[in-house]
Amino acid sequence: MADKKIIAVVGATGAQGGGLVRAILEDKNGPFEARAITRDVNSDKAKALAEAGAEVVKADVDDAKSLKKAFEGSHGAFCVTFFWAHFKPEVELKQARNMAQAAKDAAVDHVIWSTLEDTRTFIPLSDDRMPTLMGKYKVPHFDAKGEANAIFTDLGVPTTFLLTSFYWDNFIHFGMGPKKGADGKLAITLPIGKKKLASIAAEDIGKTAYRIFEEGDEWIGKTVGIAGGHLTGAQMAKSLTKALGQEIRYNEVTPEAFRAFGFPGSDDLGNMFQFNRDFEQDCCDARSISETKKLNPELLTFDRWLASNKSQIPLG
Repeated sequence: MADKKIIAVVGATGAQGGGLVRAILEDKNGPFEARAITRDVNSDKAKALAEAGAEVVKADVDDAKSLKKAFEGSHGAFCVTFFWAHFKPEVELKQARNMAQAAKDAAVDHVIWSTLEDTRTFIPLSDDRMPTLMGKYKVPHFDAKGEANAIFTDLGVPTTFLLTSFYWDNFIHFGMGPKKGADGKLAITLPIGKKKLASIAAEDIGKTAYRIFEEGDEWIGKTVGIAGGHLTGAQMAKSLTKALGQEIRYNEVTPEAFRAFGFPGSDDLGNMFQFNRDFEQDCCDARSISETKKLNPELLTFDRWLASNKSQIPLG
């Protein structure tokens, strides 16, 4: 292990970070060892990572000092924020600054920052086609990440900007799986019309990040957009129907209707889907499936992901 380089992984017990830790651990002869960073080293997920061979280290993205200590001695760092824990873009910006500063202070050679578009560069706050949220955002959980890109750049941190996609695991964990409508029929509800949504298996985000670390310097300073599929709502419903063995419809609603559902973050998500719908070409072009597959030859399609995960999808 002594000759292996350490990759420090923020969010190691989450979807993206967990996928990267597993990718490192599974490549027994690979060049890296995993340092899994988590707030709770005694959680079941943290213990499972330790048992699998990861070094598990306690640190908090809200505490820059703890992050610097966790990053020290590492070759690489994977940095990610989780908006849905607090729903506050300003908190994401502060956490991004903490991670960027810690990476600089610890002299990390290569950072991957998991990011998204700042949608305000596409649809300014003055454009009333989409409501402005929190006074200064269109899609808060996108905009803060996109805005934070400049923090890494301005601090001179050697960074690859990993532009991620909607992940299919949301059908399992995020309450977006098929639900029964008034007619008793199961349907997925999305406000994307007939447009395609760039999407991916969460596990493949970690696998692709692993390859970027492996290939190293050539990716520093670059933005890499990743996707496993560009799919319409109807196509996803068709695949779900086939995998689950019962009809799943696509319930096409307007972004206005989606925003009005009233669950926490429904306005943010309604705007997100509207952004993906209205700027379909830009979003899909920025996330090339073929380029993702070059980095990650095991890249899953939606159908292959469903074959392994269909039993976990709750049918409401």
